[in-house]
This record gives sequence, C-alpha cells and structure tokens, in this order.
Amino acid sequence: MRSMSRWALPTLLLAALIGAWQVAASSGALADLFNLEPFLVPSPAEIASSLWDNRSLLVENAWVTLREIILGFLCGLVAGIAFALLLRLSGLLRRATYPLMVASQAVPILVFAPILVVWFGYGIGPKLAIIALVCFFPIAVATADGMRSVDPEAAKMMRTLDASRWQLLWRVEAPTSLPFAFSGARIAVAFAPIAAVFGEWVGAESGLGHLILQDNAQLETARVFAAATLLAAIGIGLYGLLALAERRIVTWR
Repeated sequence: MRSMSRWALPTLLLAALIGAWQVAASSGALADLFNLEPFLVPSPAEIASSLWDNRSLLVENAWVTLREIILGFLCGLVAGIAFALLLRLSGLLRRATYPLMVASQAVPILVFAPILVVWFGYGIGPKLAIIALVCFFPIAVATADGMRSVDPEAAKMMRTLDASRWQLLWRVEAPTSLPFAFSGARIAVAFAPIAAVFGEWVGAESGLGHLILQDNAQLETARVFAAATLLAAIGIGLYGLLALAERRIVTWR
C-alpha cells in the first residue's frame, strides 16, 4: 500500500504532462509556440505509433546500446571499486591522485570520445571506454567516502581483537562502504545511456544514438522521440534493478 501511494503522485503528474503535451501538439499550439512545422513537434500518440511501427528497428538498435551500457557500466564498476580500495590502502596514493581525479571531471567527455575512436576504431571498444569513464568517478568517490565513514569504535574494537589490515577492510570497511557504492552505482547507471549516445554519435554503425543521429538528419522526429523513450526506459530499468539489488544485499541498512 505504501509503495502504491509513493508512486501515485509521480504517475499522476506524468499522465498530466503527457496529456497536456498531447493537446498542445495535436492542436498545433506547441508548433506555433516554437515557430516550427507541425511534423517537427510530434504528439505522444505519434511517438507511440512510431514505437510500434518501427519496433523491429528500434529493438535491434536498443539491444546494441543496452549491451554497450551494461558492459561499460561493469567495467566502470570494477575499476571504480578497485581504485577506491587502493585509495583506502594507500594514503600517499589518495593524496596524489584524488585531486587529479576530481579535476578530470571538468573535461567534457565529448573531448575524449573522438580521440578514443581514432585510437580504437568504430567497434564496441571506444563506447565501452566512454561509458566506463563516466561511471568510474561516482562509483570510486562514493565507495572511497564510504570506507572513510567507518565508526572509529568499530575499527578500534577490531584492532583490540588483533585483526589484520585485510580483516578490518573485509569485515568492517567493506560492509560500511557497500551502501555508498550502491549510491554511486545508481548515479553512474543513470548517466551511462547518455555516455553511450555520445559514443555512438562520434562513431558507430548501429545503436539508438546512431539511429537518433540518422533520423534527426532525415527529420524523422517521431522516431527520434521513440528512440529517446527507449533510452529513458533502459536507464530507469537499470536504476530500478540496482535499487532492488541493494535492498536484497544491504539488508542491514
């Protein structure tokens, strides 16, 4: 019951927004507002029709993008957690690299994307690298912060029990950092579809980003919105799966 009430208000708000969009687009008011041709401002009904009419093409390209997102996210997850462990184990490494890691986020990912395509070609490699780079930072930072948030009394108790550094890490710091790691992973997976689209825009032969680029050039506006809807669904679905996994794994939170 609580779950239904929690989702009721967002669902009603979304339905109201879609209804207003449908009325504004079908009446031509939206096109007049932006001074555009009506076919450039599709209604939700037209987008839904495009989703159905082009379902084979959209699903085929969505699978390509979904595979890139999952593999790239997993690469970023492994690298982020491993780097957070290194930062925790070495104060010198943390002091030397943490400011540089933060500063690297000031450089837009679009700067790296063309370089990666030049280096690795038009295969899946550059897309995975771009997605992993986007996912790496929030996971690494959140996990490292979680490890530093250990209760000092718990750490002191482990030392009085003659626990080794690895036992302290495994039994106290890792469980404490797990909710933080999941928070970073949820942020990362929400941005992963954007990174995948950037990678496909720079160089790809398939995928939703590639399809959006082609449809935009051909003024297939309804299909552009349909592809964007699938991207949003992928992001929401992966976010929901991570939230479900967190509830199953972090049972003590």
